[in-house]
Amino acid sequence: MATVMEFTSPADEFPLGTVFENLPGVTVELERLVPDEALIVPYFWVRGARASDIEAAFEAHRGVVNIELIDEVNDEYLLRARWKNDYYGILNALANANIVVLSGIGTKEGWQFEVRGDGRDRIAEFRADCQAHDIPIEITAVHSLLPVQGDGYELTESQREALVLAYERGYFDSPRTASLQEVAAELGISQQSLSSRIRRGHRRLIAKTLISP
Repeated sequence: MATVMEFTSPADEFPLGTVFENLPGVTVELERLVPDEALIVPYFWVRGARASDIEAAFEAHRGVVNIELIDEVNDEYLLRARWKNDYYGILNALANANIVVLSGIGTKEGWQFEVRGDGRDRIAEFRADCQAHDIPIEITAVHSLLPVQGDGYELTESQREALVLAYERGYFDSPRTASLQEVAAELGISQQSLSSRIRRGHRRLIAKTLISP
């Protein structure tokens, strides 16, 4: 059974983290990806700064070969990064364990990840690899991928919890009777993490109910 793990890491530890030194107000969000140990080329979105400033700030990281601007949508920028072959970090450890990155959100406060592995053995392998290479991570949750009330929607426990609480508090009402910040505070997570959970939950529900197989 697939296992989902949530963990955090310091802002400057993960590649791309140096951006927060010069641009403390930006938010970085990784595109969902399956790391490959032979070619780790993540795509990521950045908001809260100009494109030219973003590219210059990212290139300062010790593991970065180059950063390329791919697209711009409503003041959010999609970029692509290539890493140096001799740099070993979180993405390498994820690739070695064949773990999928469901979400990765970075701010000056740190990085928050949600990843999925094929069973707990893969998760354990990733943790051991991080320890062996002195990669600091703090695990905040580990759980199996479960269906919602037996309907086969395959939401994670955290996605289901976020969607249900947001619904109960009136976040989806019009007009809204609860804000994203209020729901996040009740869950004890950041607003960015809640937004990511709701978005991924919506995507999975749509895929399982509205999209033909």
